[in-house]
Amino acid sequence: MILLDKNSNKAIILAGIISIIIGVGVARFSFTSLLPLMLENSINIKFAGFLASLNYIGYLIGALFAIFIKDIQSKIKFFRVGLFISILSTLVLGLTSNEIVWILSRFLAGFGTAMILVVCSSIVMSKLNLEDKTKTMGIYFSGVGFSIVITDLIIKTININQNLWQSSWLILAIFGLICSIYPIYILNIDKKIDTQIVKHKIEKSMFSTFILILTFAYFCEGIGFVVQATFLPDIINRIEGLEGYGSLTWLFVGLAGIPSSIIWMKLAHKYGSVNMIILALFIQIVGILIPTFSNSLVLNLLSGVLYGITFIGLVALFMNLGGKLSAKNPVVLMGLITSAYSLGMVIAPLYCVALYEKFNSYDYSLYLTAIIVFIGALSLIYAKKLKIVQE
Repeated sequence: MILLDKNSNKAIILAGIISIIIGVGVARFSFTSLLPLMLENSINIKFAGFLASLNYIGYLIGALFAIFIKDIQSKIKFFRVGLFISILSTLVLGLTSNEIVWILSRFLAGFGTAMILVVCSSIVMSKLNLEDKTKTMGIYFSGVGFSIVITDLIIKTININQNLWQSSWLILAIFGLICSIYPIYILNIDKKIDTQIVKHKIEKSMFSTFILILTFAYFCEGIGFVVQATFLPDIINRIEGLEGYGSLTWLFVGLAGIPSSIIWMKLAHKYGSVNMIILALFIQIVGILIPTFSNSLVLNLLSGVLYGITFIGLVALFMNLGGKLSAKNPVVLMGLITSAYSLGMVIAPLYCVALYEKFNSYDYSLYLTAIIVFIGALSLIYAKKLKIVQE
C-alpha cells in the first residue's frame, strides 16, 4: 500500500500534514479556538497574552536550537520529541488549572511546535524524491489550514451545548496521540538519505544582504501573524453586533488557509517568491484593518479569509525560499528566519494586551500591526530596487 511506503512522496506529505495538525493545531491553534471560552470562565486577557508570548519564546528557542541540528538521525529524534511535547503539553491543560503548570506547558508547547514546523519541514524536503519540490511543499503547508479547521471542529463538537474547555484539552491530546503513530512510522531514518545528508558547515555566504532583509521581513510577518492568531475570535466577539461570531470567523481562517499555500506556491513558481510575498503582505494588511472600521459580518468574515489565505501562504513562501537558498542544509536558514518570525510573535501579544488595557479596544493593536507589516513589505521592495533578490 503506497501510503505505508516510507519513501512514497504521497506518504511523506501526508505524514508531514498530520505532524502539523498535531504540533501546530493541537499544541498551538486550539488555544486560539478555546480562548473565548477560557476568558469567560478561567483566565483574563492579560494572562492570555502572557501565555501566548511564552509559547512563542519556546518557539523561538526551538527555532534557534533547530539551526544546530545538522544530521538526519538528530532531526528524526527531535522531531519525535516535538510530537511528544505537543501532546503532553496539551494533556496537562485539561488536568490542572495551576498557573505555573500552564506557563511551563505553553512554553514547552512552543518548543515542540518549532521542532515540528522547522525540523519536520527539513525532513520532508530531504525525503521527497522530486526535482522541483516547490509545488509539493505547498501541499505540505496546507496542513496549517487543516490544523485550524480540524481542531476547531473538534472543539465546537465538544462544546456544542456547554463550556467544556478542560475536556477539550484532554480529547485533543488523545487525538494527537493517535495521529502521531503515522508520522513516526513514515518520517523515519532512511539509509539512502542518511548517506547523502551529513553534517554541513554553516557558511558566512548563507547570510547575504538579501537574506538579512528577508529575515527582517519575516520578523514583521511574525508580528502580522500573531495578533489575529491569538485574539481573532475575541476581536470579532467584541465588535458591536458580532458577538458570538468570533468562532465562525476563525473557522473561515482555516478553510481559506487549506488551499492557500498551494495557490501561493504555484504563483511563486510562475512570478517569483519575493513578488508573491510582497503581494501577500499587502493583502494581509487589508484583512488586519477591516475589524477596525466595520461591524459588517460579511466584511469581518472576509477579514478572516484574507488572514487565512495570507499567513499560511506566507509561511510556505518564506520557508520554501529559505530552504532553496540553503539547499545543502535547509534547516539552517529555515531556523534563522523562523527565529526572526518567532521573535515578532513574542513581542506582538505583549503590546496587544498593553494597548487593549489602555484603550479597551483592539483597534490600536491592529493599526500598529498593519504598519509593521507594511514596513516589512517595503523592505522587500527595497531589496528588489537594489537588485539583490535571490530566488
